[in-house]
Amino acid sequence: MYAIVETGGKQYRVKQGDKIRVELLKADEGSSVCLDKVLFVSKDDSILVGSPYVDGAKVTAKVLGHGKEDKVIVFKYRRKKNYRRFRGHRQHYTDLMVEDITL
Repeated sequence: MYAIVETGGKQYRVKQGDKIRVELLKADEGSSVCLDKVLFVSKDDSILVGSPYVDGAKVTAKVLGHGKEDKVIVFKYRRKKNYRRFRGHRQHYTDLMVEDITL
């Protein structure tokens, strides 16, 4: 059984026991999070496709921790114009472990 969930503007294919890294969620470490934007559920040979979401379906996950990704460097440069811009960015994330998929 697996599901496709949406969180943080991205879609993830998850099944029970999976560890995923999503955009930062406001939840404490060790707490449980309910992801209710389920787009697709596959159970045995049957499938459920939402329009846009599957009614009554939810994915329960445990928050493993929070952190910051590696730095991404953005360097803009125009030759002969003395234009240089140097920026760095570190995206915040939350690690989740999928505990249950319910319909």
